[in-house]
Amino acid sequence: MRFDVVVIGSGFGGSVAALRLAEKGYSVAVLEAGRRFADADFAKTSWRLRRYLWAPALGCYGIQRITLLRPAKGQRGAGVMVLSGAGVGGGSLVYANTLYRPLPDFYADPQWRGITDWADELAPHYDQAERMLGVVTYDRMTPPDVAMKKVAERMGVGKSFRLTPVGVHLGRPGEKVADPYFGGVGPDRTGCLHCGQCMTGCRHGAKNTLMKNYLHLAEQLGAQVYAYTTVTRVAANPAGGYRIEIERTNARFRKRSRAIGGGVIEADQVVFAAGALGTQRLLHAARHSGDLPALSPRVGALTRTNSEALLGAAMRLGDFKRGGVDYSEGVAITSSFHPDSRTHIEPVRYGKGSNAMGLLQSLLVDGGPRRPLRWLGTMLRQPLTTAQMILVRRWSERTIIALVMQSLDNSLATVWHRRSLRARHGHGEPNPTWIPAGNQAVRLLADEIGGIPGGSVPEAFNVPMTAHILGGAAIGATAEDGVVDAYHRIFGHDGLHVVDGAAVTANLGVNPSLTITAQAERAFSFWPNKGEADPRPPLGAAYARIEPVFPAHPAVPDTAPAALTRR
Repeated sequence: MRFDVVVIGSGFGGSVAALRLAEKGYSVAVLEAGRRFADADFAKTSWRLRRYLWAPALGCYGIQRITLLRPAKGQRGAGVMVLSGAGVGGGSLVYANTLYRPLPDFYADPQWRGITDWADELAPHYDQAERMLGVVTYDRMTPPDVAMKKVAERMGVGKSFRLTPVGVHLGRPGEKVADPYFGGVGPDRTGCLHCGQCMTGCRHGAKNTLMKNYLHLAEQLGAQVYAYTTVTRVAANPAGGYRIEIERTNARFRKRSRAIGGGVIEADQVVFAAGALGTQRLLHAARHSGDLPALSPRVGALTRTNSEALLGAAMRLGDFKRGGVDYSEGVAITSSFHPDSRTHIEPVRYGKGSNAMGLLQSLLVDGGPRRPLRWLGTMLRQPLTTAQMILVRRWSERTIIALVMQSLDNSLATVWHRRSLRARHGHGEPNPTWIPAGNQAVRLLADEIGGIPGGSVPEAFNVPMTAHILGGAAIGATAEDGVVDAYHRIFGHDGLHVVDGAAVTANLGVNPSLTITAQAERAFSFWPNKGEADPRPPLGAAYARIEPVFPAHPAVPDTAPAALTRR
């Protein structure tokens, strides 16, 4: 099997690639390790582990990956627990449909600020991404928003509170309507029920996942999406182009022979969009084995956690039963505020009955010396409070999760060790194991709801959690300081590209999905239509700002709200 372009991964970057390249006349194959979900296939709650968690060795083919990125030898404190997505549609299946533009620090990061005016270049692509993803501002105040607004006011930053831009068809609850975004070529949509089930998979047709926009339109134009297809190797093909080796994800035996094409696909060009960790694994493996010998030595550098912490506040079960407020109603994230110019805090929720993630919750303990011992001591001194925090009964209804993000310049670097990734300390400040402003906010939040402030079990051992792992294939001016150029082409190997979270070069301080989409929109706007001259400078040449190339076969009618604009 041979295609003009093979796209590895079907998340935000990969889905943009599929649509925009199909519009320009290329034959496109999208390879996704996870399964394809119809709306009714998603787990009803997070306890339906086979449909919710991703653990193929255990027969679980759900949408939520949990990966422990262990520290390299001698790199104490460099580990991180990563939450990410799986399935056709990638992270859009499990993410909180929260679509903010980044904080100013992102554009000014020293890694890439000298290449171009990124705020100006990306602005029209953010606009296009917002139209495609159907971004609207959430239209109601839920109980967690009321509590969070009071916390912001108590911290002296009440004016920074705002309702969230979300990728959801709000409409009228439960009402099905014809495609409201793409001039009739998109699927019908159903008004949001505000049930909080966004992160276990929207079963109601309201969430604007990539299967409702980019991938839906790409398949209409002939792009081929292959589920349960895991890429194991990418190598230069002596006959030209690249050879991609694959396995059937859900096969117990003969994984390669049962994959499409007998386990081998060829392509003129390859787009890496397997998520930050997935893309890094493939690039590290190819560099280590010599399959792609000219890859930059900067592979794995500037891996970012978005400088995140996952905290929360929970009512005691008895208090909740005696008249507590249900915090599970609404979409996954509905508001946010800034305790300072570089920190962003959002209330997060799961739907009623989705209590499995509560198993990661624990008592809140500040960072510093002997943190694990202090955490253990706190639990022993407060056994009844500890029992309440580890009790997951009705957890989603009585808990407000607090997602804390920062735009600080800190990073990890991944290294290749025995066919797996390890982490070491990277450029900038050490990756934070706790965020003081977040802990302060959560204690105030607990006070507002009459609950208990909480952290997570991994963070008690100085292993931070992040739902937004980024970087590792950063944009740079040359191969000495980056893995890809400003057009997202991999230095040293013409025809290879990175367009997922791995190419997000700096911490954003906000949820990254919109930025990944906008960067991909920009990258593919410069590709020529098939058979035409490439307007981009040769790989390795100095950056030059060029005009986008309008596709020969646009999928969306030019009168539709999400039409591709001519710039």
